[in-house]
Amino acid sequence: MNRRGVFALSAALAATAGTGIAAADSEHEAELPGFRHNYARVNGVRLHYVTGGRGEPLVLLPGWPQTWWEFHRIMPALATRFRVIAVDLRGMGGSEKPQGGFDKKTMATDIHELVKKLGYANVNVAGHDIGSQVAFSFAANFPDATRKVALMDVLHPDEGYYHIPLLPPPGQFSLWWFAFNQVQTLPEQLLAGRFRFLLDWLFANTALNPDALDERSRSIYARAYDTPEAIRAGNGWYKAFHQDIADGKTYAKLTPPVLGLASVLSHDQMAAALPNVATTFKTVAINAGHWLAEEKPDDVARELTEFFG
Repeated sequence: MNRRGVFALSAALAATAGTGIAAADSEHEAELPGFRHNYARVNGVRLHYVTGGRGEPLVLLPGWPQTWWEFHRIMPALATRFRVIAVDLRGMGGSEKPQGGFDKKTMATDIHELVKKLGYANVNVAGHDIGSQVAFSFAANFPDATRKVALMDVLHPDEGYYHIPLLPPPGQFSLWWFAFNQVQTLPEQLLAGRFRFLLDWLFANTALNPDALDERSRSIYARAYDTPEAIRAGNGWYKAFHQDIADGKTYAKLTPPVLGLASVLSHDQMAAALPNVATTFKTVAINAGHWLAEEKPDDVARELTEFFG
């Protein structure tokens, strides 16, 4: 398998750009000193979020197939400068898993309602993977509520997604889960109780340093996605891509300042894509695979602190 192909194809995409608390995200299984677990009902959904630190508010939005825990290595450093608010998205981890509302505009509205409930008129936002798509939608739909936004390795869905090859040429990597996660019912039947196999495969094939995804983190993520309801909800983010693409056509360029953080192998494509979707932006290459905050936490924390600070 050509690992460079993983990031080349991921970069091309960027250029085109039930109730209950999961055991993995309970206070007992994912403690982080100095941080507190919280819950709030906003926009018709109960969200789990973790807070700590003092200063300007900084909202962190994780991606698939992870939870707020993907930021645990950078949250202590960020908390020295910011009030950190790491949120499990609708359908993720300790947040509620409703039957719908997984389009990124609705999920951005979840976050907007949450920050208003916390008493903030505007916030900094950083997202990774699916969380980056929600962060993009937040900045597009609520520019007055967005101080700055950081997009990590993924941009908002657009019509380029319709050109992802299901059978790529030899030597290129297949983003097969984009199609698999849109299949009804079958993923839940195949993966329930066995999600760890998928996680290990993803980390082995899309990280430059798979060992950075340690055993505790893998166990947390596996338990967070091991039930049929969790798999269904997470896959809902992919099933909503058609609506996301339609919504994206209505968005003007982002007006808040944008930071694009990308793998060193996909930075050039991120840099080429951002001028099409943002008015003020900068890009930074991180010497990592897709899992930036866990593979290179010091670099990511430094870049976010510099940008938002």
